[in-house]
Amino acid sequence: MEKESSQGYFLYLVLFLGLLNGFGPFVIDMYLPALPEMTHVFKTSASVIQLGLTFCMGGLAVGQVLLGPVSDRFGRKAVLLFSLFLYLSATVGCLCSESIWIFTFFRFLEGIGAAGGIVLSRSVATDLYHGRQLAKIIAFISAINGLAPIAAPLSGGLVAQIVGWRGIFLILLSLGICLTLGSLFFRESLPPDRRSGAGWKNVLKGFGDILREKGFIPASLAYACSISAIFCYISAAPFIIQQEYNLSGVQFSLIFAFNALVIACGSILSVKFRSVKFSSVEKSLKFGALLAFFGAGCCLLLYFLSQSLLAYLVPVALMLFGLGFMFPSSTTLAMEKGRKYAGIASSVVGGLGYLAGGLAAPLVGIGDIKLASFSWSFVFLLASLLLIFFCDHRKTRL
Repeated sequence: MEKESSQGYFLYLVLFLGLLNGFGPFVIDMYLPALPEMTHVFKTSASVIQLGLTFCMGGLAVGQVLLGPVSDRFGRKAVLLFSLFLYLSATVGCLCSESIWIFTFFRFLEGIGAAGGIVLSRSVATDLYHGRQLAKIIAFISAINGLAPIAAPLSGGLVAQIVGWRGIFLILLSLGICLTLGSLFFRESLPPDRRSGAGWKNVLKGFGDILREKGFIPASLAYACSISAIFCYISAAPFIIQQEYNLSGVQFSLIFAFNALVIACGSILSVKFRSVKFSSVEKSLKFGALLAFFGAGCCLLLYFLSQSLLAYLVPVALMLFGLGFMFPSSTTLAMEKGRKYAGIASSVVGGLGYLAGGLAAPLVGIGDIKLASFSWSFVFLLASLLLIFFCDHRKTRL
């Protein structure tokens, strides 16, 4: 398997893939502080304004399912450039929107464009690395990905207070331009002789082969459940922190940034579980799932015992720290099994994750948003535990 010999290019690749993988969270998280403002601007309800979040995640899911297999056939770089162009065009559409429904449509297209970077970040890593190296690079990419929400809501909160929500999308447009320029230095990681054959028949065969791989579906579903849990937190947090606790957009951004740092720390520490044996990746996943589930349980319990800000922040941070372990570990398990069709495997993992997150986000708007957020996080993390502990990964080896 080819490996890039240049240390400088390796560092560029880790940073570039991390930013691409953080594209989705950045596109979602940056405008969160402006959600309450946008309900007034568009003269609509919180549940309707959250459709922009749902449709963006739907676009992230659909885009990964479509672009992953296409990249297996045509290579990674051409698909990356196309997706970045689509993202830039859709972001301009969001900026020009005067209706919430037009805005929601362009958010869907924006999600599809951003999906290219996400699905390709995992595919490129799998093209170039395997085993313990793949586990490490995915952990580092996940850590960088976890840092994206630190800059996103913090800058979003500041910009929203100064120039309003459109200023946030100007920054998102600038980010897309920077990544497009950065992609010019990217070297194709999938040479023509390793690309899949032509036709949908071969694509369907690739999907079938991957879905039959032992351990792939449980790892992918565990990842989807963890994504659902975090989006229950993401979609509810702006309303809980700014409306229930009467904090400003900047204060929300600082809290959200701290929690993003907690996730990144979990991803970095998950590397400590890595060894030549694949069971260490499973150990990291199980540890993270147990910790996240315990944190979600504490959130639910403390809701009935205390309504203080501290009683909200501490168990949420514990849950997010556990999720930081889960993201890279479940991704590594799934991608190693889907190595033959890395683009398809990445599309399934990411597509399931964002589809699940998109479906979970509006659930927290039903009834008491704080209780709903805790309850659904608890349910999704319980499901991930059942998948992890009762589905057999023992025959899988790195």
